[in-house]
Amino acid sequence: MMIIDSQIHIWRAQTASRPWIAGAQNRPPYSEEEALVLMDKSGVQGAILVPPSFEGHRNDYALEAAKNHPQRFAVMGRFEIQNQSLAGQLATWKSQPGMLGIRLTFHRDKDRPWLTDGSTDWFWPLAQEHQIPLMVHAPERLPEMAAIAKRYPKLKIIIDHMGFARSTMDEHAQEGAKRMIALADLDNVFVKISALPCYSSEAYPYRNLHQPVKTVIDAFGADRSFWGTDITRMPKTSSYQEAVSMMTQELHFLSPKDLESVMGRGLADCLGWKLSA
Repeated sequence: MMIIDSQIHIWRAQTASRPWIAGAQNRPPYSEEEALVLMDKSGVQGAILVPPSFEGHRNDYALEAAKNHPQRFAVMGRFEIQNQSLAGQLATWKSQPGMLGIRLTFHRDKDRPWLTDGSTDWFWPLAQEHQIPLMVHAPERLPEMAAIAKRYPKLKIIIDHMGFARSTMDEHAQEGAKRMIALADLDNVFVKISALPCYSSEAYPYRNLHQPVKTVIDAFGADRSFWGTDITRMPKTSSYQEAVSMMTQELHFLSPKDLESVMGRGLADCLGWKLSA
């Protein structure tokens, strides 16, 4: 079975020549080699690299890793969505080797308003025109993302982490799942079944999340539901292997065919990533 992780962050150390955004907490670097070790041990063939927000809008390290390992990594890059002067970059965005699309976040006080204040209205039609898939983390703005998806029905929008946030942990997870499935009727909306251990205070296999996951996959279908870890955000008590085996061994409601879709085939098809099995 082809297994693809839909979200891994990698980054280099902060230096004077590679500064992080103001106020970002310093942390040890996380390299492509570290990610590959975990992937190899857990039978994960490929991963989508998402440059972390604290490095600003630079995609160079992720693209370098994809160049070094084109059958292991591809990139959903960061883009300065409020800077309309960069609009010309979208026409050639996917011509960058390894670049499959754009990842956007709207979960902080500064960026939540961008979905409704008109400052990003220029972006969505161009992303649709140039067939650029989007991964979007906007847990408190799912209705706004639904409105954009309806307005641009050929624009592929992949919602991160089942639309979950801290407010949808544990006993609130099923409520979060119901909030997510309100978008399931939109054929151009997809969902990442990712970062699951972040939303449970239970130990592996996180049984309190099994029904919410089933609710989301039943609504979207296995072909539109994409497994992932966001490994660098997962609790230290959770392992990468457990993130894989929760899906492959514990979710008995998934048929073998559906499991293949959720674990990688669906994501590869959605993003047009040509991976050899």
